Amino acid sequence: MNPTQTQTPALGTVTPYDFRGKLPLRQAIPLGLQHVLAMFVGNLTPILIITSACAAGGGAEEFAAIQVTLLQNAMLVAGIVTLVQLFSVGPIGGQVPIIMGTSSGFIGVFQSVTQIMGGGVLSYGAIMGASIVGGLFETVLGAFLKPLRRFFPAVVTGTVVLSIGLSLISVGVGSFGGGTSAADYGSVENLLIALVVMLVILAFKHGCKGLASSSCILIGIIVGYVICGVLPFFLPTTGLTADGVEYTKAWVLNWDKVAQASWFAIPELLPVKPVFDLRAILPVGIMFIVTAVETVGDISGVTEGGMGREATDKELSGGIICDGLGSTFAAFFGVLPNTSFSQNVGLVTMTKIVNRTALGFGAIFLVLCGLLPKLAALVSIMPQSVLGGAAVIMFSSIVMSGIQLITREPLTTRSMSIVSVALGLGYGIGSNMAVLQHLPQAVQLIFGGSGIVPAALVAIVMNILLPREKKDAPAE
Repeated sequence: MNPTQTQTPALGTVTPYDFRGKLPLRQAIPLGLQHVLAMFVGNLTPILIITSACAAGGGAEEFAAIQVTLLQNAMLVAGIVTLVQLFSVGPIGGQVPIIMGTSSGFIGVFQSVTQIMGGGVLSYGAIMGASIVGGLFETVLGAFLKPLRRFFPAVVTGTVVLSIGLSLISVGVGSFGGGTSAADYGSVENLLIALVVMLVILAFKHGCKGLASSSCILIGIIVGYVICGVLPFFLPTTGLTADGVEYTKAWVLNWDKVAQASWFAIPELLPVKPVFDLRAILPVGIMFIVTAVETVGDISGVTEGGMGREATDKELSGGIICDGLGSTFAAFFGVLPNTSFSQNVGLVTMTKIVNRTALGFGAIFLVLCGLLPKLAALVSIMPQSVLGGAAVIMFSSIVMSGIQLITREPLTTRSMSIVSVALGLGYGIGSNMAVLQHLPQAVQLIFGGSGIVPAALVAIVMNILLPREKKDAPAE
């Protein structure tokens, strides 16, 4: 069977390339685990950034006490919401091969809210209150998606998917060098580790068959762990900055973190009391509209890149509703909004593994990480260079999925104008925020950063305004 095609599997079919296909545990567990490894760091990073920003305004000791709880809850929530997305509960969940996690798209808005609110636990509480309201707002958008679907033809969703991939490539390259915040960023050791991981992934992907090929990302990351575990026997683990300050190299595995983590912990409900403040609710509500557009792009990306077809109205609607209610659910555990994870979209489009049993085991592993801090710590010590070796390939795969969506129908003058202007103007503005420096801060927050928002908005508006030529008219 061609893995890019989807079909209804016969009873007892054993294949990772069908969403509902049967899959034995020996295949499902490693295929699910590689999804967790691909998103683990990204799932925790937004919480670390926002809690640090809030702590800078006051209550540093209080945040230090609850930060571990918030990180633990982030794993649990991501696992639960992913299971709902995969299997659905009524209209909640699109039954699509999507992994859910803490969104990094809200970081800019949340940092602005923190500045306006003065920092401290009160600011974080306002963020939680805004997330509860915003999540419910996105749920309503998902419920009424069908009449809005005409605004999202393949040329628009393909442009969104393409801009998602382009925005993530720089993140992948940053990890490839060891992490942009690392003192030894771009060192020969980090680059070689990432390169070896990438070569191992490609060797197993194209040189092997069956489980070895399907699990190429997991195998590459394991090889990266082994390399980082062996290197201290041959190379120094510390270095000196230009100022003579000693630092630990980014590729060193922090086994102390694993040793200090407890074996079991019960997640805490409402670790931070929600505060409902319009200064937070309004800008965060706007971002939830953007999140809905991104989710349309992510779901379109996995169905196109992993299943070889367009997403249905039911899948898109259920996926956005899961985004919204999942974000509201997350806020009750002190976790930032949970949305579809573009990193895992890249993994799906690269490997074509869309089986929900495999992804479901990844979600179960996330839940276990939320209950077993020691297991979470083992994954969290993964060096950025190890992740980067896999990330560059995965994120580039998202770009290719966007191109596939755009070219699903023959390119016309109209569609080429939409894509070129959306990427040129929209993505260009988003990746160069300095051009917006004289505009209101709200505009900078919404349109700056990744470039996904302006590219999506330009594509939607142009699709509405540009007249259709006869050859552009959709078939009846």
